[in-house]
Amino acid sequence: MGDETWTIIKTLRWTTAYFQSHGIDQPRTDAEVLLAHALHLKRIELYTHYDKPLRDQELKTFKSLIQRRILHEPVAYITGGKEFWSLALIVTPDVLIPRPETECLVEAALDIIPEGISLDILDLGTGSGAIILALAHERPGHRFSAEDRSDDALTVARKNAQRYGLEKAITFLQGDWFEGVQNLRKRFDIIVSNPPYIPTQQIEPLSPEISQHEPRYALDGGKDGLDAIRFILRTAPNYLTSNGKLFLEIGYDQCPEVADMVEELGCYKDFVCRKDYSGNNRVVRATIE
Repeated sequence: MGDETWTIIKTLRWTTAYFQSHGIDQPRTDAEVLLAHALHLKRIELYTHYDKPLRDQELKTFKSLIQRRILHEPVAYITGGKEFWSLALIVTPDVLIPRPETECLVEAALDIIPEGISLDILDLGTGSGAIILALAHERPGHRFSAEDRSDDALTVARKNAQRYGLEKAITFLQGDWFEGVQNLRKRFDIIVSNPPYIPTQQIEPLSPEISQHEPRYALDGGKDGLDAIRFILRTAPNYLTSNGKLFLEIGYDQCPEVADMVEELGCYKDFVCRKDYSGNNRVVRATIE
């Protein structure tokens, strides 16, 4: 980028080609999102104002975003936000970036969360708060709790709750898995979780956006990817009410192994595996006996 005039459309075209040359997966989309962020515009406004020249400070700001992106820093961390379930969430490197697949977990839980009856609902490993916020937003009136091992993640989740006026609807707890709820001396009607489920040896080969930038503890499921899932399945019966339901997001190929665990434990019934939008097994549901 030299000293010539840079209009929005010219900047978009140049950035798209630049991202392509650096192996960025969605070069045009990322260029649009980052330029809109730098100019404080909506993406559609980039095209309604396509011939608008960028001021020097705007160009400088955008260049700094470009440099971060070609180092494979995720766009969500650069812009500080990600949409999930139509909620614009604050996202930082302290939390996993919410994925569309996780909306399938929300859908599965919403299918059995009634209106007019108050249930106790727990989200384990809440991260940005995406899952519990979506549930609380869709089904007000229930008693919601969310736990995470990371204080920094909980800070993000609380900010997201405040953004949507849900800070009083959700109790946030610090602890590793069930540690934070032990002192509550209560059981839950529904427990949901998107635990780490990627086998350790499979993390490094992932895209650098994931392997180098997202929190490892939120990804690493141990040698077989099932450490956290195994622990939750074993421990959840101590915290579920009679006929309480557990929902877990899993890896696309893990349903058979999880089904075997459930059968071996012998304390669950009505095991169901639900597919995501790509047709892959993604969410399991089990009901306590």
